[in-house]
Amino acid sequence: MDEKRVLLPIAVTVLVLLGAAASSLAAGAGTPKVSPLPQKRLTPHVRHVNPLVTRRLRTTTWHWQAVMGLRHSHSMAPLHSMRALRFWRGHARAVLRLAARPPHRSAWLCIHRYEGSWRDGGDPYWGGLQMDRGFMHSYAARDLLRRGLANNWSPLEQMWVAERAYRSGRGFYPWPNTARYCGLI
Repeated sequence: MDEKRVLLPIAVTVLVLLGAAASSLAAGAGTPKVSPLPQKRLTPHVRHVNPLVTRRLRTTTWHWQAVMGLRHSHSMAPLHSMRALRFWRGHARAVLRLAARPPHRSAWLCIHRYEGSWRDGGDPYWGGLQMDRGFMHSYAARDLLRRGLANNWSPLEQMWVAERAYRSGRGFYPWPNTARYCGLI
């Protein structure tokens, strides 16, 4: 019986403590204090894009498209947006990859081997493929002519001007002797 007298008050104390703890948890007093979460932004974070970079990519794309005789690409996105930067970066890569490989590159290099230096400025023929003024005005893009005669153009630009003449139906006949040496006609 002595054991029951000792155990009964201990059991009552434990039940009272458990009841108090349960009621305090239900009331919210036992929840730890946590700072509220920061509010989410309603607008997404916009990365700043320098429009000069986008403009340079667009200019490069348009230059090589004009040299190759392709239509200009257009984007409606403003130059300071990520969408415009991605668009012009992708188009510049594609156009430069295409421009680096003119279709008859080995033929133009063979003709160049017999003609002159890429920087040859001797009158009446200029450049590595020895183009005269009439040839340049007929087949060169306007922005190339603004930079001067063929001796001021890069070798790739000179090859693309010659390629435009080839595609127009003239073939390799503007270079009759050297094309014969190269086995082109």
